[in-house]
Amino acid sequence: MWKGCAEVLFNSYEFIFLFLPIAVIGFFLVSKFRRQYGTLWLVLASLFFYGWWNYRYVPLLMASICFNYWVGHRLETLAAEREAANIAPHTSMKTWLAFGIIVNVALLGYFKYTDFFLETVNALAGADWFDLPHIVLPLGISFFTFTQTAYLVDAYRGEAKTPSFLTYCEFVTIFPHLIAGPIINHKDMMPQFVSEKTFKVNWDNIAMGLSLFTMGLCKKVVIADKLSHYANDIFARTDALTCLEAWLGALSYTLQLYFDFSGYSEMAMGLGLIINLRLPQNFDSPYKSLSIIDFWRRWHMTLGQWVKNYLYIPMGGGRGGQLSKMRNLFVSMLIIGLWHGAGWTFVFWGAWHGVLLMINHLWRTLHVALPKFICWALTIAGATIGWVFFRATTFTDAWNILTTMVNWHNIVFKGSGSFSIKSFVVVCLLFIIMPFLPNPVRIMNWFKPTCKWLFLIIVLGILSLYKFSQVSDFLYFQF
Repeated sequence: MWKGCAEVLFNSYEFIFLFLPIAVIGFFLVSKFRRQYGTLWLVLASLFFYGWWNYRYVPLLMASICFNYWVGHRLETLAAEREAANIAPHTSMKTWLAFGIIVNVALLGYFKYTDFFLETVNALAGADWFDLPHIVLPLGISFFTFTQTAYLVDAYRGEAKTPSFLTYCEFVTIFPHLIAGPIINHKDMMPQFVSEKTFKVNWDNIAMGLSLFTMGLCKKVVIADKLSHYANDIFARTDALTCLEAWLGALSYTLQLYFDFSGYSEMAMGLGLIINLRLPQNFDSPYKSLSIIDFWRRWHMTLGQWVKNYLYIPMGGGRGGQLSKMRNLFVSMLIIGLWHGAGWTFVFWGAWHGVLLMINHLWRTLHVALPKFICWALTIAGATIGWVFFRATTFTDAWNILTTMVNWHNIVFKGSGSFSIKSFVVVCLLFIIMPFLPNPVRIMNWFKPTCKWLFLIIVLGILSLYKFSQVSDFLYFQF
C-alpha cells in the first residue's frame, strides 16, 4: 500500500517549508477576493494534507463528512421546528440521532476493532476460527468520528447551526487538528470559521502561533524522540532487565508520551493561531497534578470534556448516589481505554484509571488532607503504572517491567542496550524538574513579540531542525 507517512508529519521539512507556507499564504491571498474562497482553499489544503499519507482514504473521510452533514442538517431542522413549537424531542429526532451515532460507531468499529474482536474470539476458542484481515487504520479516524458524533448530539439538542456544507467540511478537516486532535466543538469553532477577522492577516497571532508551534516542535523532536530510544529498547526486552533498566523504561515512556502528545497539541494550537483560529487547549501541565481527578482535568482535556458531556453525564453522571457515580466513572474510563487502542492492555489501562478515580472520589469524602508532595507522588506513581500497561505489547511484558522495578536484589549498575548510569540520571532529573517547567500555552497569555523572544524561538527552531534526521511519528497517530 502506498504510504508517505513521514511527509504528513508536522515535524518534517516538507510540511514546514512547503505545505505550511503555501497553505497559509494562499489562504490569506484568496480570502481577499471572497471569504468562501479562503474556506475552500483550507478545505482543499487539508484534504491534500490528509491524502498525502494515503490518498485512498480521502473518499472515506469525505463520505463520513457527507453522511454526518446530512444527518446533522436534518437534526438541526427538526430541532428548530421543535423549538418553534415548544415541544419535547420526538421519536423522529431520536431515530435520526441514533442512526447517525450507530453508523459512526460502526465505521470506527470496523476499521479499529475488527482484528481485535476476531483475535479475541480465536483466543477464547483456542483455535484460529477466523483469519485476521489486518485492516489499516485510517489516520485520525478516532478524532474525526468523535468530533462529528458530538456535532450530531449538539444538533439534536438545538445547540448547533451550520452555515454551509463548505464550512462544515472545514470544521472536520482543518489540518491542525485532523490527524491527532484536539477534539473540537462545533459551537466553539463555527463562529471562528465565519468571522471576518479570521480571513485577515494578524501579525500578533502569527507571532504567537509560530512561537507556540516551535516550542511544541522542540518538545517533540529534542526531548520526546530522545526518550523514545530508551523506552523502545527496554520495552522490547522485558524478560531480561535489571531493576534500574525497568525504572528507566517506565520513566522514559511516561515522559516521552507527555512531551510527544503535548508537543503535538501545542503545535496544533500554534498552527491554528497562524490562520486566526483558537483551538482548545489539550494539556495543562498534568504531571503537576496533586490527584488523579486533577490529572484527568489536565491530561487530554478535549477528550475528557467529550466523555463528560456526551457519555458520563448522559449515563447519569453523579446523579443517583455514589454507587451510580462510581459505575459511570468506571464505564467512561473503560471506553476511554478502548478508544485509545484495540487491545486488552488498553482496556486494562482504562479500568486502572477508573479504579483510581473511584478511590480518589471516595477519599475526598473522608476530608483527610495529605502533604502535597505525597499527593503528587501518589498521582505520578498511579499514572506511571498505567503507562506501563499502555505501552506494553502484552500483559506479560507489563508485569515483567513492574515486578522488576520492585526487585531491589536485581540492581545492576552495568546494564545492556541503551542503558547507562548517565542516561538513568538524566531521565530522573528531567522527571524531577518537569513539574517546574513553564507551560507554553500559559506563556502565550502574556506573550509579547520582542527581540529576545525572536532569538529564543530561532534557537529552538534551529535545534529542532537539526534533530529532523531522527524524525519519528507522533504517538497518538496510532489511536
